[in-house]
Amino acid sequence: MVPEVTGDLGNGTYRNPVLAADWSDPDVVRVGEDFYLTASSFGRAPGLPLLHSRDLVNWTLVGHALRRLVPEEAFTEPRHDRGVWAPSFRHHDGRFWIFWGDPDHGVFQVNSPAVEGPWTLPHLVKEGLGLIDACPLWDPETGEAYLVHGWAKSRAGFNNRLTGHRMSPDGIEVLDEGRTLVDADLIPGWSTLEGPKLYRHDGRFWILAPAGGVATGWQGAFRADSFFGPYEERIVLSQGDTDVNGPHQGGWVRTGAGEDWFLHFQQTGAHGRLVHLQPMRWDQDGDEDGGGWPVLGDEGSPVRTHRKPALPEAPPARPAVDDDFPGGAFGPQWSWTANPGAGWTTPHAGHGLRLRCVRTDRAGDLRSVPHVLTQRLPADARTVEVRLRLESEAPGARAGLVVLGDAYAWIGLERAADGGVLLAHRFAPGNADRERDAAPARPLPAAAAEVLLRIEVTADARCRFSYDAGEGPVRLGPEFAATPWRWVGALLGLFAAAPAAPGADGVGGAPSEAGSDGTPSGAGVFTDFRCRAAAATAVDPRATADR
Repeated sequence: MVPEVTGDLGNGTYRNPVLAADWSDPDVVRVGEDFYLTASSFGRAPGLPLLHSRDLVNWTLVGHALRRLVPEEAFTEPRHDRGVWAPSFRHHDGRFWIFWGDPDHGVFQVNSPAVEGPWTLPHLVKEGLGLIDACPLWDPETGEAYLVHGWAKSRAGFNNRLTGHRMSPDGIEVLDEGRTLVDADLIPGWSTLEGPKLYRHDGRFWILAPAGGVATGWQGAFRADSFFGPYEERIVLSQGDTDVNGPHQGGWVRTGAGEDWFLHFQQTGAHGRLVHLQPMRWDQDGDEDGGGWPVLGDEGSPVRTHRKPALPEAPPARPAVDDDFPGGAFGPQWSWTANPGAGWTTPHAGHGLRLRCVRTDRAGDLRSVPHVLTQRLPADARTVEVRLRLESEAPGARAGLVVLGDAYAWIGLERAADGGVLLAHRFAPGNADRERDAAPARPLPAAAAEVLLRIEVTADARCRFSYDAGEGPVRLGPEFAATPWRWVGALLGLFAAAPAAPGADGVGGAPSEAGSDGTPSGAGVFTDFRCRAAAATAVDPRATADR
């Protein structure tokens, strides 16, 4: 077995990224000796992932703060470019708080006495279009509370601006109409200012915010003596001569020993936004009033390797990807592509995930249906495997393993009109609204009760699909290049679907989940999901006939 790779090099140093998957727009908070991180989840449910670390390098996924997106009716279908944008994570008055902006509805917050929950239902703090990237501050010096947010030009008609409010100390509402804190249209060379994180330090108000665009931008710092300004700015992290493009958007955290660190993302295409850890210090030199500016990375350029934070040693860890689905339940690494419907999974006494073949007239475009269970595609070379059997007699019922993005491809099983089971491999280009064959369908051997599905993913996100029905691995179709899905990286997904019955509403299924002939839709049963560091795998040369 190829050993798993984490950011921890095992010799007191680490290598970036420390989170090698699409944990977009991270923010971090420390409580005691524990560090917690959340990230954008856009239109997936559950959302607001919760990660835990003791050393800022080794992270585990412990749950989610948002069970369902609101308003519910807005997220019955995939909305991968909407929902939770750039959350902020804070701890105040004995509670954890997460604020975020939804560009179509406004600024929301949830809070909880413990990371494990229970988390409150989402509360709308400020209603409006185009409000994104919200962050609160409870001023420890005065007890006053504030809120800052950015703007989405696609909804508001403008961007490149940060707006601030006084906020009620209970985080329930803003107390004024808001004022512009920073208008970056007035700063030469600055564009797409967004993602603000608000802090109090050394008697000043500080906003750490990125600008310049996701793939090519930089990290800025703004400071003022008063919350409402005026603010002065400085670029504190940019690519420089490194290969870390657009070091962008994240959060500052101070350890119990007084060290400062900054977590941010790097946009990488199909793998999405990977999380890097940068050292941080405060530079007093050259500042007339001695107030200092933050210095991130290696004098303002990102580091690839560095000594670890001066914290107790922690075992190597990375967020879980594998799943045995005990009792029919799935782990916290999975999210639906929209709010889930009742009965999409079935609990039972054994192992394995029973995904109902949800009836839909949109099974020919998996980007449009909500009943795809997904997790992030790790950034290194991987071999992804899952066992599948199709427990459905409904003609056209199908289930499979998919790489999902603007373009997608899947491999799985489908019930043929004559009652047989076919091995299917299909894909949809990014500019097509329906999928088509990536390889000719072929009958599942009669003696095979299940099939092992496999995707070999290279480090640059090229995917090779194969199956094993008990006679050894067989490659299907040409290589597929994974793509991001608007704001998110490519996703690994499991799905099950069946053709819609007459009179159904198109997705989610008819009330009886039976077809026009009375046939129940059935289920796809998935077991032994594995996503391992890649190893050489033998492939049947017969696969060349399908290319």
